[in-house]
Amino acid sequence: MSEAKPNGHDRPEAGRPSQEPGLDAPAGYSFGTKAVHAGLTPDPSYGSVIPAIHQTSTYAQPAPGEFAEDFDYSRSANPTRAALETALGELEGGHGVAFSSGLAAEHAVITLTCEAGAHILLPNDLYGGTFRLVDKVLAHWGLAYDLVDQTDLDAVERAVRPETKLVWVETPTNPLLNVVDIAGVVARKGEALVAVDNTFATPVNQRPLEFGADFVVHSTTKYLGGHSDVVGGAAIARDPEHYERLRFVQNAVGAVPAPFDCFLVHRGLRTLHLRMAAHAESARAVVAMLEARADARDVRWPGFSGMVSFRHDDAVGVVQRTELFTLAESLGGVESLIEVPQAMTHQSVEGSAAAVPADLIRLSCGIEDPQDLAEDLARALDG
Repeated sequence: MSEAKPNGHDRPEAGRPSQEPGLDAPAGYSFGTKAVHAGLTPDPSYGSVIPAIHQTSTYAQPAPGEFAEDFDYSRSANPTRAALETALGELEGGHGVAFSSGLAAEHAVITLTCEAGAHILLPNDLYGGTFRLVDKVLAHWGLAYDLVDQTDLDAVERAVRPETKLVWVETPTNPLLNVVDIAGVVARKGEALVAVDNTFATPVNQRPLEFGADFVVHSTTKYLGGHSDVVGGAAIARDPEHYERLRFVQNAVGAVPAPFDCFLVHRGLRTLHLRMAAHAESARAVVAMLEARADARDVRWPGFSGMVSFRHDDAVGVVQRTELFTLAESLGGVESLIEVPQAMTHQSVEGSAAAVPADLIRLSCGIEDPQDLAEDLARALDG
């Protein structure tokens, strides 16, 4: 198994912040420093280092139509959400908009870029919820799509049509963990826009806007929140006009996260760089164990993040025998999870070109002791 390189750098040039930055410091600070300070401005009333949670639905107006900044009603804007959105924009180098789930963020990007009769290009290995949204919901409103192996850049170029409005990229892909060349896709997109689901990599490992993508999408439920205690999503736009249109869709559709959920995700961001390093070390130890065994086939790890997949003849039995790895959907929390995608997260792709092998096991390696994780999985494999 070879380790692929993510689309990113350890110390990038500082990107343009989405709103006023929380960190009043010169450009050039490392990602870890920005992660700790992004979107955080001490409370002006009492000086609290962490801003208050604004658990409110509405705001008093001194006169009709007069209100502070954007804050007239919390579907439209909320200070706690705004702080998170600023942080997300700073870390990805664009303009952040928060949503109530990753799928809500996906829906917003697709609906603002496409219309009836438009065409979207999807990867042939992708999150089951993305396929379900496009195939089972948006296709009924006249959206056409094709599935293509995006690791084959020539195939991407051939699949782009005049009516293609959006190329949807996952890298690493879910669940097979293929790494896609974002810059290569951008170079072959024609007149389409490019959106990248960066949930598995996070901005610690790659920042798609730096490679010419127009949008980045996250399920903040996963690594950004990092503690399996919140559901949320985000879309980050490179262009200010696209950002304003995202804000319009956010307000019009209303799929916004609650203030406390925003607080939890923002708190998670402050340890993201540390957690991602620990996840990767856990994955490294697990992969070394798997590659030494004849019964674990097609072991995949992109060389970063905590996501690992492999195939095993007794996939269902293995996932039921682990102790440290919890059998559950989702990923990216500090605790380790294990699943069989074909029976769990990817049922919606059954019968399509994106169908998942029944013997595939997907791991989300947490931040426990790496050797403990490797030994737990080895015992499950031994039966």
